[in-house]
Amino acid sequence: MKKKRLAVVASNECVACGCCAKVCPLKAIAILRGTVAKVDAEKCVGCSTCAKECPASSIRMCEVGV
Repeated sequence: MKKKRLAVVASNECVACGCCAKVCPLKAIAILRGTVAKVDAEKCVGCSTCAKECPASSIRMCEVGV
């Protein structure tokens, strides 16, 4: 099975500041209801830019099977 890196948001740690959404080159992240970031797995390419920019460190890069 092929593995893909994907950004995963810890919703209990996210402060919904929008930093991740602003820096995502593929617009794969959106802030839902002004409360938490949500990653679109179809768009995310695992570049980790969002995780590096997150001031709350609530985004982690995980390997998932595809």
